[in-house]
Amino acid sequence: MNGWWKSAVRNLACLAAAGLTVTACGTTFSAPPSSDGSASSSPPSSASSPASSDPPSATVEAVGSPLWQLKWQTDFPEPAPLGSFSGCDHNDRTPAAFCSGLPSALQSQWWAYPTGWPDSATEVHMKLGGYYDPSRTIWISDGQMHVRLFRDTGPIHSAAVVPKAAIGLMYGKYVERFRVSNPESSTGYKGSHLLWPTSEPLKYEVDFPEGEFDSGFCVHVHSVSQGSATKNICPAGVTWATWNTTETEWWPGNLAFFINGTEVYHLTGKWVPDQPMSWIIQNETALNGEIAPQNSSAQLNISYVGVYTYAGKKT
Repeated sequence: MNGWWKSAVRNLACLAAAGLTVTACGTTFSAPPSSDGSASSSPPSSASSPASSDPPSATVEAVGSPLWQLKWQTDFPEPAPLGSFSGCDHNDRTPAAFCSGLPSALQSQWWAYPTGWPDSATEVHMKLGGYYDPSRTIWISDGQMHVRLFRDTGPIHSAAVVPKAAIGLMYGKYVERFRVSNPESSTGYKGSHLLWPTSEPLKYEVDFPEGEFDSGFCVHVHSVSQGSATKNICPAGVTWATWNTTETEWWPGNLAFFINGTEVYHLTGKWVPDQPMSWIIQNETALNGEIAPQNSSAQLNISYVGVYTYAGKKT
């Protein structure tokens, strides 16, 4: 999760947090402590490409099932070297947000949390926390987006990247294909790819996939109307170490979650968001007490991202 339940009261009072996530208050926080910059100026070589697969269908065939209209998708044909995700403090948390260091074609597609925003572990005062640092953690090459979190001797260098097509939608389908290339040495790092409200009141959080990179990943859904309760499922045998395609489908009264085309969880009623949400591919410091060793790193590779809008139900 996003550290939400430990800091919700504080963030309900923080108007800046009315954007994408609890860490979106970051414009009021100081930059991270200086470091010796142990991240290489050249990114490591790309992980092996996944087996080719067609993007998921834009429609679901069963009568009464939701219909989806493809809004935007990418398999990362245009490269962006390390350092391109810079100057990301423009119109943050809005559809007009952009990173000025990106090539012009990619400025219209991607935004990232600006350098210096605190990650969730820092927000909730964990023993070790991190700060977002997109120019030193994100790049695109060989048909993939690479997200390399790292620690030198100080805090974690985290990364949250946002498809602009997924900012502020009311309902949608969100698809990604991903793999962590070094899970065996990624202790202390996690992913929490989530839907987060774009305005107050902050009533929901939908996390999928979420989990530490050295283990599996889960679904976690939070609703203010349900108090401290959380809906969770952690599918057996699923890990970040292999290529997986996840889908979150959100339509009136329903949330459904898929792994490699198979539905693994379905929620209805008061657990389902009823306010516009944004989809954030957030990666950061672990919240389970694991401590990333000094001079360590963890790399997430993404080969496909797709965003769909809701187009009613099939009749």
